[in-house]
Amino acid sequence: MNTTHLFAQAAESMALNLRIPLSVMNFLEFAIWGSWFVVLGNYLNGLGFSRKDIGRAYATMPIGAIVAPMILGAIADRWFEAQHLMGVLHLAGGVLLLWMARLRTPQAFFWVALFYACVYSPTLTLSNTVVFKNVPKSLDFPEIRVLGTIGWIVAGLSLRLLIKPGEEVNNRPLLLAAALSFALGVFSFFLPPAPPTADAAAEIPFVKALRMFQDPSAAIFLTASFLMTIALAFYFSFTALYLEDGIKVKPNNVGPLMTIGQWVEIIFMLTLSWFIREWGMKWVLVLGMSAWAVRYAIFAARPPLPLIVIGLALHGICFDFFFAAGMIHTENIAPADIKASAQSLFGVLTYGLGMWIGTEASGWLNQHYTRETVDPATGTKTRITDWTKFWLVPCVGAVIAVVFFLIFFRD
Repeated sequence: MNTTHLFAQAAESMALNLRIPLSVMNFLEFAIWGSWFVVLGNYLNGLGFSRKDIGRAYATMPIGAIVAPMILGAIADRWFEAQHLMGVLHLAGGVLLLWMARLRTPQAFFWVALFYACVYSPTLTLSNTVVFKNVPKSLDFPEIRVLGTIGWIVAGLSLRLLIKPGEEVNNRPLLLAAALSFALGVFSFFLPPAPPTADAAAEIPFVKALRMFQDPSAAIFLTASFLMTIALAFYFSFTALYLEDGIKVKPNNVGPLMTIGQWVEIIFMLTLSWFIREWGMKWVLVLGMSAWAVRYAIFAARPPLPLIVIGLALHGICFDFFFAAGMIHTENIAPADIKASAQSLFGVLTYGLGMWIGTEASGWLNQHYTRETVDPATGTKTRITDWTKFWLVPCVGAVIAVVFFLIFFRD
């Protein structure tokens, strides 16, 4: 099996008039997120926000993912085409990102970021809906989703152009995200159609999706996904700050360095379908969840930079074998008339509730393990964080989620 063979198979399975627009959609969807989210903590730290304020700002995205997808997933299932909803939401998101770039106080930033989260978070599951309603089979999904990874990489590398050597992280990543959001907002209206499939007079699709918990296998899968996401939220909230503060990576190199995980992700995204067919969904998910525990153990050890790079590179397995595989599994087990709401349910439990608890916990815990010292000669304040104790907490949490899944899940 090689990459050329994989692309040849992909070309046979999907027409270019579907592949190109769906790929561009995924590229922009994750370029928006990747351009500002990973360095937000560094930016807010430079503005003087406390670690709790930083954690709370990161928590806005999962809060939005708890509430908004429930409503908008149901709308996409019953009344409106998913791609049109995406267009409206991304245009609104562009305006809110411009607003966020102008704010300098924690309270104001939190509320505007929360509004933005409510319009961006649903697009993560709506974009999946657009893909799944147009690809020939669910295992074609990784071939399209890989462009999202490339979009995240390009956005991360662009930070070297936006942030000059020796310069602190500024608001330019937010401005880039706003421009990309406007672009995708317009482009969404030209995407392949993803019409509603549920009866508008029938039971609310999201409520019906909740009945998936009545199936033991689905219930264990969704519960384990929720528990795992609590642990993985620590990575998104504080890895960038850890690299700058704990490993002493220069601010303008943080974003590009973190794209290493996405480069590796491309390889595993293109081979994900093969792994699912050969290993089965259970063991793919187990490997994905276990990789998070290994990554956090590496971070806790605070080894030399080359080993930190290995921890970052594990993102290819962490994301693809957990999130991407989970989306495919959700698509496969959901009833035909509520697939958008089923994706929303998975998003609420992972991007939403799990991430919210995890980001709030990570902000509180990082503050707990951070002490402030003052230089008596200059009066300069310095924050010192015990990163080892901080990373051990999500490491143990990830191990608990893996053990729970291994014992109870049946594929």
